[in-house]
Amino acid sequence: MLFEIITALSVITFLLVLYIKRSHTYWSRLNVPTAGRPHPIFGHVENPLSVKRGLAVRIKDCYDEFKRRQKKHGGIYLLAQPIYMPIDAELIKNILIKDFPHFLGHGFKFNEKVNPLAMNLLGFDGEKWKNMRTKLTPTFTSGKMKGMFKTLLDCGVPMIDHIDKLVLNGETLDIREIVSCYTTDIIGSCAFGLDCNSFKDPNAEFRTYGRKHMAPSFRTLLLQFSLFMLPDKIANLLPIKVVRADIEKFFISTIRDVLDYRTMNNSNRNDFIELFLEIQEKAKVDGTKMMTVEEISAQAFIFFIAGFETSSTTMTFCLHELAFNQDIQDKLRHEIRETYKKNDGELTYDAIMGMKYLDKVINETLRKFPPVAILERVCSADYIVPNTDLTLKAGTKVFISALGLHRDPEYYPEPERFDPERFSEENKAKRPHCSFIPFGEGPRICIGLRFGMMQIKTGLSMLLNDYRIFPDKEEEYNIEFDPRSFVSMKKGKVMLRVEKIGC
Repeated sequence: MLFEIITALSVITFLLVLYIKRSHTYWSRLNVPTAGRPHPIFGHVENPLSVKRGLAVRIKDCYDEFKRRQKKHGGIYLLAQPIYMPIDAELIKNILIKDFPHFLGHGFKFNEKVNPLAMNLLGFDGEKWKNMRTKLTPTFTSGKMKGMFKTLLDCGVPMIDHIDKLVLNGETLDIREIVSCYTTDIIGSCAFGLDCNSFKDPNAEFRTYGRKHMAPSFRTLLLQFSLFMLPDKIANLLPIKVVRADIEKFFISTIRDVLDYRTMNNSNRNDFIELFLEIQEKAKVDGTKMMTVEEISAQAFIFFIAGFETSSTTMTFCLHELAFNQDIQDKLRHEIRETYKKNDGELTYDAIMGMKYLDKVINETLRKFPPVAILERVCSADYIVPNTDLTLKAGTKVFISALGLHRDPEYYPEPERFDPERFSEENKAKRPHCSFIPFGEGPRICIGLRFGMMQIKTGLSMLLNDYRIFPDKEEEYNIEFDPRSFVSMKKGKVMLRVEKIGC
């Protein structure tokens, strides 16, 4: 019996190796260049079980190699799966904007029966995506953002009070933890209608479950593996839980409780929950299908993930850079303080949105540290790549390296240097359109872009108006990304010194 089992396993292994080896000739058969010899099993990525460099960094390596060889596009392999990589900015623009109907999906496929929180805008393709996007777009108008602005200011006050206490005690700050509490309070209030009070109670349920989901872990690596490396049909069949069961239960029950309370008490509040209730009322009037509690929970959850993690990491990276670049910090603080003066010592939505140098500083942060370093698309119909003989077959996955583009010396000389003036109108005009894509581009650009920028601008303005930021003596300038994290995140803490400054 043992002999038969060993024989069967040997045959299966042999056939699998043959299949992968055959698959690794896909691009050469189409005369598409590849990024060097692929690993016989894992392709152009490292073993996900012992990875030392994250997927984003490895994909950037492939981008750099194609660029060095002056290739406009190329092909790589994740396991046996061929991935198309456009390198030329014009090809990228075609895929994201001009020829978008051929690339409707992100390619994030999950078994919906075991993943109710994955039924969100990010995970939808085709008509499902279009219908949900249409429903949610009115949520993110400038008028709606203006209505939520006071909530952001209110969430900033406990942050300033908390830092004041730490400064009095002469403590070095883990700045990532502080801005994470700030963004948690904002998302908790705006997306879930909750007062989280993260600074008073760091172990509050909302903060605890959010931290659990976001913490880099071996589980995150496995999730990345299933998201990016497995064929969609296989990923869609496997009972892979995107969100842990206890976290899923907490978020769905929280939304259900808030919806019930609002409905029973006719309570109103300027937040996303109120807008979901408006969508429900409109569906009643129109006679269209209403969203289920699970669907509403899924949209609120993706707002939490996108709004919390991308904003907190961007603020963290920005403060890290400003600590090491005091001249830029001083120039930005001058603009912030002038804005306060012009508005009688207050911040307003219009004033925040009008700060030009703040825009440059944030954009330079997003260039150097794009929150989502790889944009994934899936070819939904056969597509002839312009000016080539290549036809991408329907179902082909496409990786666009935002990290590669953003650190490409052709577009950004000395890419490791932090220079906000790269985003002057004059310098922006010199670069191709899709050389800066921190939030994606085209019809699938991040729907929460306005909201994310608003909370980043508000938090940075409140912080830098009151404090000067310095690097801790142990803090190094060059940042190593955590390979276990799904978004761009520094490995380890970000320790900074903070000094209170006068008016």
